[in-house]
Amino acid sequence: MKNIPMRMCVACRQMQPKKSLLRVVRTEDGAVIDRTGKQNGRGAYLCPNAACLEKALKSRALDRALEVTLTDAVRTSLREEIARIG
Repeated sequence: MKNIPMRMCVACRQMQPKKSLLRVVRTEDGAVIDRTGKQNGRGAYLCPNAACLEKALKSRALDRALEVTLTDAVRTSLREEIARIG
């Protein structure tokens, strides 16, 4: 039996298979969604829905997980990317 890597969503705190979550990576510009799951840098995992993103932004859970203060421009770009995916 193959072991399935599990990760926790920073917003809803649910453990889910790594492949079903989105990885957000800290960059010099703020944060971006890592589509490959292999980008270098500090990462945090989110459920691929707008509700979890909004909860993570409102509670600053994403800021704490990435150890950075996200700007309004980065927040808007994350919202747009989640909307495109969902």
